Amino acid sequence: MKILGIETSCDETACAVVEDGRKILSTCVASQVDEHRLYGGVVPEIASRRHSECIVQICEEALDKAGCKLSDVDGIAVTYAPGLIGALLVGVNFAKGLALAANKPLIPVHHIKGHAAANYLAYPELEPAYLCLAVSGGHSQIMEVRSYTDFHVLGRTLDDAAGEAFDKVGRALGFPYPGGVYIDKAANLYKRAEIDSAPTFRLPFPKTANEFDFSFSGLKTAVINIIHNAEQRSVGRDVPDAPIDKNALAASFQHTVCDILCTKLVNAAKLTGHTRIALTGGVAANSGLREMLNCQLSSALRESTCQLFVPPLELCGDNAAMIAAQGYYEFLAGNRAGMDLNAYANRDVM
Repeated sequence: MKILGIETSCDETACAVVEDGRKILSTCVASQVDEHRLYGGVVPEIASRRHSECIVQICEEALDKAGCKLSDVDGIAVTYAPGLIGALLVGVNFAKGLALAANKPLIPVHHIKGHAAANYLAYPELEPAYLCLAVSGGHSQIMEVRSYTDFHVLGRTLDDAAGEAFDKVGRALGFPYPGGVYIDKAANLYKRAEIDSAPTFRLPFPKTANEFDFSFSGLKTAVINIIHNAEQRSVGRDVPDAPIDKNALAASFQHTVCDILCTKLVNAAKLTGHTRIALTGGVAANSGLREMLNCQLSSALRESTCQLFVPPLELCGDNAAMIAAQGYYEFLAGNRAGMDLNAYANRDVM
């Protein structure tokens, strides 16, 4: 069964064809990063316009690379929530038009469920149930994936998501957008023994009422305050242009974020008894997070046979292959949408 996937939740226009939820026949992405970098972040109006301009071409390219026509696909899956509302509407309306014209089933896919499905494309052996940490620019969630379509959220972000905090701190440090990539590079450049046990900058580990919820706003503000205080102390003095070691601060910030994510995920694994753990989302590409999670899981769950599933880098960020993969399982579960399908900027996964 071939599913055409469409993803336009943020600044990536993506289409893909996936067979039986596991095999990628094609995946095409038109990135807008270079344009949004000029503004230090995603401009929603620009993102929506660019989606409108290139979605037809990207869809045709995906079908061509898959060696099939629209009439050959069995369903059309599209991200309908959550995301930038204008960007989502472009994809949803385009998918509705295709489904109506080709008389194909229209399959609504939640973006976070799509991220979880990215691991199905990389690991044929992965099946529910398992524990999943989804971390991206807009989301930080720990979820029990009870079946391919039944998700139970144990904890979520209360304010800034991890990826958003990375980007905002990166901008404060003077790094280009997206800041998370450059913070990772700066942290890797910072050569210091045992940094995992003794970060250079002491940063807060935010507490939440629900032990599995996340809060990164205060941590982000603490880093920005360190930067501003250093800048203020340098005013009118004969000091170097860089009053603080950016690489050291980036390394300390990344270490703290990863420690928060890993600690809560490991505790959730202990509570639920899950030994299959999946990491997904754009922040899953962070090298520090991958390394720390491997280490903490091995140490904390030593007595159990724990398996960690992390998608390859090309499937961590937003892509349509993950939407098509999840669309396949939504299709099997009987989930369909009509021409009244709408887009939602915010909607919980369930």
